[in-house]
Amino acid sequence: MMELFLDPDDPRPLAVQLYEQLRTAIAEGRLRPGDRLTPSRTVAADLRIARATVTEAYGRLSAEGYIEGHSGRGSLVSAVPQPARRRTVVAALQPTRRAGAIVPFAPRPGAASEFDCQPGHLDPALFPVADWRRCCLRTLDHALGQYDDPQGTPGLRAALANWVLRSRGVAATAEQTFVTSGAAHAVDLVARVLADPGATVAVEEPGYPPVVAILRSQGLRVAGVPVDEHGIVVEAIPANARLVYVTPSHQYPLGMVMSRRRRLELLRWAGRSGAAIVEDDYDSEFRHAARPLEPLQRLDRDGRVIYVGTFSKTLSPALRVGFLVTPVTLLPALRAVRQAVDWCPPPATQGALTEFITEGYLDRHLRRARRRYGERYRLLRSSLDQLLPAGYRRLPAEAGLHLTVSGPRDAADPDLTPILRRHGLRLTSLRRSYAFEPAATGMLIGFAGLPYQHVVPAVHALSSVLNS
Repeated sequence: MMELFLDPDDPRPLAVQLYEQLRTAIAEGRLRPGDRLTPSRTVAADLRIARATVTEAYGRLSAEGYIEGHSGRGSLVSAVPQPARRRTVVAALQPTRRAGAIVPFAPRPGAASEFDCQPGHLDPALFPVADWRRCCLRTLDHALGQYDDPQGTPGLRAALANWVLRSRGVAATAEQTFVTSGAAHAVDLVARVLADPGATVAVEEPGYPPVVAILRSQGLRVAGVPVDEHGIVVEAIPANARLVYVTPSHQYPLGMVMSRRRRLELLRWAGRSGAAIVEDDYDSEFRHAARPLEPLQRLDRDGRVIYVGTFSKTLSPALRVGFLVTPVTLLPALRAVRQAVDWCPPPATQGALTEFITEGYLDRHLRRARRRYGERYRLLRSSLDQLLPAGYRRLPAEAGLHLTVSGPRDAADPDLTPILRRHGLRLTSLRRSYAFEPAATGMLIGFAGLPYQHVVPAVHALSSVLNS
């Protein structure tokens, strides 16, 4: 059904207005051959005009071949030999300089490649479809006809608090737990609550580009802080930084783990400076060698750490579910901001995830995923060590779902990109993780979306490209 409009100030007859709207819609393809026009009686009732006015417009369209009457089916759009091109509207509106400067991090989906090595891509075969479907069906038995709590349902918050306590040792309660649409959304909410436009915030350099884009979009001054083998260099953090975003369990993109000494040093700095720490514990579920260190949040004694987690890697990025564990003093503002932006997390997804966690499906899925991804990690690591050409080296990493290679050429180099594509390789540039100059070169090699049997051929293909 197409919405029709009449302009009482238009001097043209009403039948002419209807005719021209419908003719234009047919010519531009908005009404396609075979589409059925709304019955004239219905149009007349909706627009509160005489039915004869509508039949006059329809009669003219029929006479000119735009529509055809069919017994029992009404008026159908005819095949138009050469539909006119849609009128191009030149928009007068332009984004602000701040918004226009944001560069999308993830490229648009492209053609399938033989070796998909992009970080963040998971193995779809590992997703527990049957278990998730079972949880979704149970959820649909409950009423979904109202808005829900901006913080998340009590059931999911309790399940998340229990799970993150026993799996990562995070000191969490249901009251402190806040459901988000992923880790980036959690950072966005925290920054809105803790930092006014113009304030200084600090991020790791290199780091996760979407977080830099989020913070800059809020009018914050983003300072890049270097990292070394122990994590973020605390003495390089600006003294006036209002908050610091870190990835201590598996630094993105380089892969090092923040040492316990550096963690305590960062906490002491935050206490002296009156700043907040956002701890993004991404990929912490996938440790392949060393034992995990205590989260910053567990070591925190002053209530300055906001712990952020996500199910984008543990389950699927398509679910768009994450969470944060926050000091209770921030909850009223976080709830108000969340409600102002998008009101609440999707109730159906929350219900399904609650069932998925409490019934033990998540733990079972993670045991299977850790085993499969661990096999690929070890094979990729050994293959890179054996096959990388001179000048390239694999950076050490004992967690996560990607490995980083540094070297003289970058995956985004104009002369290298088409060669990688010809060899069926999709990689992510290391240079893109730098928001400030100078940037190192290399590539991030994700292995979660790469079948085990493709790991060695992918490294052979990469070695061939880098040797060319």
